[in-house]
Amino acid sequence: MKIITLYGYTVGVFKFIIIDMEKKLGAFIVPTGIGASIGGFAGDASVYARKIAEKAKLIVNPNVVNAGCFSGITSNMLYVEGYAIDEFFKGNLTLLPKKNNKIGVLFDKAISKEVLNVHINTINAVKTVYGVNISEYVITDEEAGIYFENKGNHSTGGIKNPETLIKSAESLIKNGAEAIAVICRFEEDNSTDYAEGIGVDPIGGVEAIISHYITRELRIPCAHSPAFDDITIPTSIVDPRCSAEYITPTFLPCILLGLQNAPAINTDRGFTINDLDFLLMPYNALGSIPVFEALKRNIPVYAVKENITLLNVTSDRINGKCGIVYTYEEFLEGLQ
Repeated sequence: MKIITLYGYTVGVFKFIIIDMEKKLGAFIVPTGIGASIGGFAGDASVYARKIAEKAKLIVNPNVVNAGCFSGITSNMLYVEGYAIDEFFKGNLTLLPKKNNKIGVLFDKAISKEVLNVHINTINAVKTVYGVNISEYVITDEEAGIYFENKGNHSTGGIKNPETLIKSAESLIKNGAEAIAVICRFEEDNSTDYAEGIGVDPIGGVEAIISHYITRELRIPCAHSPAFDDITIPTSIVDPRCSAEYITPTFLPCILLGLQNAPAINTDRGFTINDLDFLLMPYNALGSIPVFEALKRNIPVYAVKENITLLNVTSDRINGKCGIVYTYEEFLEGLQ
């Protein structure tokens, strides 16, 4: 039995649903680019997600487990990007668990030859060490034209030429790709705040836009990794939560490992929203489709108080009956 709070005060005693562990399904989401104190950096939410995934099959967005050359993904997680998560929660699609997806890799033409070679070596290393089924790579006909905008409490931006990404992705799918890894050239970020563990991941919002777009248009699992012109590894000490991104010239391994077993996007087979038993969210980032759709369906939503973002959307602000747990460990203790 666990005591939880709603709207900031104790309303009673809640007993976690006890069902067959093989059938328990949860969702652990940390939205991208909103400065989450846990999960807003590089795989720093992985340690909690991995523990919860030992007790329940767990839907995670890439932001939770991506960590540069590392990945927090486990075989009991469903790696699903944001657009597909929203559609899943709306009841518009299902998630069919898969193993050993055939991954097609898509490179932005704007990436230099030297940087491209580093990424090709990375692909070959991941294939050699992990046996990931990477079928081929293609280079876009034109530059994608990625740009950034600073909105203060979240990172965002856009794609000037999205059509070139779709055209190349379609060619990969035609050749049998079951998941798409996208690598676009990004401008260098000169801010030191993120490295010091302050503020918002400056590229996370744009990465989400890219993967959302391809998933929406082509209904295929997709994840993005940035390519920077400067591939030297810095020698200064950074915040431990983002350190995984400062010891490697490419972040490609984590998305390849995630996409390897990403679920297929379906409309008739696999897990549906009706199979979901709980949703975990940062404490003050509750103004999203998954939260509203879960509450509408009486699926328990838990706001984790130790995970604060730059947003200010708490349970009382949305009139939502969300359970408040103080830490991920507290939630884990009550998961039976």
